[in-house]
Amino acid sequence: NCVFRSLNKMNFITRLSALCLRKSKMQQRHQCSRRPAVPLGSRILADPSKVFEHNMWDHMQWSQEEEENAKEKAAENSLVKVQWEDQEILPEKRREELKREERSSEHTKINSTNSLSHKNEMFEEGEKYWKKNYGGGSTSVQGYVYNKKQAKSLTDNPQGKNCGEELGRLESFPGSDATYRILEVGCGAGNSVFPILKVLCNTPGTFLYCCDFASGAVELVKSHSSYNSAWCSAFVHDVCDDALPYPFPDEILDVILLVFVLSTIHPDRMQGVVNRLAKLLKPGGMLLFRDYGRYDTAQLRFKKGHCLSENFYVRGDGTRVYFFTKDEVWNMFNLAGLTEVQNLVDRRLQVNRKKKVKMQRVWIQSKFQKPLLLSLKKPEETTERHPYR
Repeated sequence: NCVFRSLNKMNFITRLSALCLRKSKMQQRHQCSRRPAVPLGSRILADPSKVFEHNMWDHMQWSQEEEENAKEKAAENSLVKVQWEDQEILPEKRREELKREERSSEHTKINSTNSLSHKNEMFEEGEKYWKKNYGGGSTSVQGYVYNKKQAKSLTDNPQGKNCGEELGRLESFPGSDATYRILEVGCGAGNSVFPILKVLCNTPGTFLYCCDFASGAVELVKSHSSYNSAWCSAFVHDVCDDALPYPFPDEILDVILLVFVLSTIHPDRMQGVVNRLAKLLKPGGMLLFRDYGRYDTAQLRFKKGHCLSENFYVRGDGTRVYFFTKDEVWNMFNLAGLTEVQNLVDRRLQVNRKKKVKMQRVWIQSKFQKPLLLSLKKPEETTERHPYR
């Protein structure tokens, strides 16, 4: 039965990863003799003279000349950097405006005047989850350790008493009864959410969380006819805000989708975001990643004066974008304690047949897994009593 459930989970992850990554399909040039271990497409350009017969070609390999040209273009458009005051003052002002627009007064009140109560509500839910699944007497939720002794200290004072009353009134967090939980970070208006929900409708015990920085996008998701709070919870969240808790405990997610989100974050903050997301995964949980790769057409098209720092640019609408190498991606997720399952460069050729334009596209596609819990015994004890077991 356990083997059957494990196979079902792996099949679901496979279907889900194909589903969410299919939404961003695209392109590149000349047939590659060595394809990725996991094929991303089957449209191969065997005859260059037929390049304009389709919109996209898969598994492309650059010539040395193309690689050098791409490097030169990137170096050229990075010569003129955006002035420091423009990088820091204006974007920060806009960021604050967005925050004011997207956080309701009620949410702000909870965070500013009743944050202790909110954290302890999360502690209580974390304890319930931990007892149910692991039989433990303490749990780590949102970066804090909670146990019975701490609970007593909280209820031995007036403020703690109020917190206890709040805990007593607290209902289960959304998806608390689910056996398989997914989070999509940066859900937008739901282009991936609703295809995923179609799968969840036929998969009992599953639940989808989805979040976005823009409250307008989240409202669009929640107002959609396919949205149902019985198996989905959409919420506004800034993944860069470490102090902002998620509406569920740590270590409960089976899958996290991080698709074209990390590239919008300042490079100095990326590691913190990845570290926080890794804490949300349960042991054995999987993070599915897809984002822009180094020397993608989108990078090479930038004009001088749009570069913020190396391989990091600002678009005309003020949004930012970073272009990764697979080594950078591996390093970030490895530092967060996740192990590589897949990490490859997806090179394609995107074609505008009407204008006869060819665009070399590059993405990084990866899967990283949180290791299963190891024995708490010291290595020497384990080796002496049960060698190699």
